[in-house]
Amino acid sequence: MKYTVVLTPQMQNTLLRPTRILDYNHPSIQALIAQQNWNALDTINKVKSIYNYVRDEILFGYNTSDDIKASEVLKDGYGQCNTKSSLLMALLRGVGVPNRIHGFTIDKALQKGAVQGLWYWLTPQNILHSWVEVYIDGSWYFLEGVILDKTYLGALQEQNRDCSTTFCGYGAYTDSFQNPPIDWNLNHTYIQKKGINQDFGRFDTPDAFYAKHQQKLGKLKELVFQHVVRHTMNKNVQNIRKRKK
Repeated sequence: MKYTVVLTPQMQNTLLRPTRILDYNHPSIQALIAQQNWNALDTINKVKSIYNYVRDEILFGYNTSDDIKASEVLKDGYGQCNTKSSLLMALLRGVGVPNRIHGFTIDKALQKGAVQGLWYWLTPQNILHSWVEVYIDGSWYFLEGVILDKTYLGALQEQNRDCSTTFCGYGAYTDSFQNPPIDWNLNHTYIQKKGINQDFGRFDTPDAFYAKHQQKLGKLKELVFQHVVRHTMNKNVQNIRKRKK
């Protein structure tokens, strides 16, 4: 049985407000919204179009940190689960669609391949993770499938044609590798859900989530990640994407 959830006007306003991270009033985000003409669409098509844009036009890759502003993610042109979630939330709020963030940790095993060698062994076992929950007509929809762009995922699938069930690595952890639920049409979407090992609950904003939970790297590892490791990870991801036939 499907239950309808009613948000009060105050709750809706809370889930639409801009924040430091959700800086949808930034000129670059406003220009993108105008360029894509998203405000002319109905709510369902707003979500579908914005979701597809963030999934495929913002490539899978690793930014400097989880809590960068949405406008910085857009400028980078790439992101991972947490940074893509911030951009997705900002764009949706920018066109009047309420949303929130659900925080977790995932097992580092699903990053193996994207991250290699010594750094993989030095990486914490539990990695900070999140997905966006969007409110439409009394229902919440979970949008985790936005993480991997289709070109990158397609290259992974081609390189692992013999795997049709569970696949873990290179940013994916799913039981349906050749046909994961990443397309949105009033449904939940997932690509890393199987790796979740801790649930931190829901937050109105990513700012509130990151104020309470941060990736436990330590200052030295954080600097090495920002200036060395993430660039290697991004090269690994780009090399896989380039193999797409």
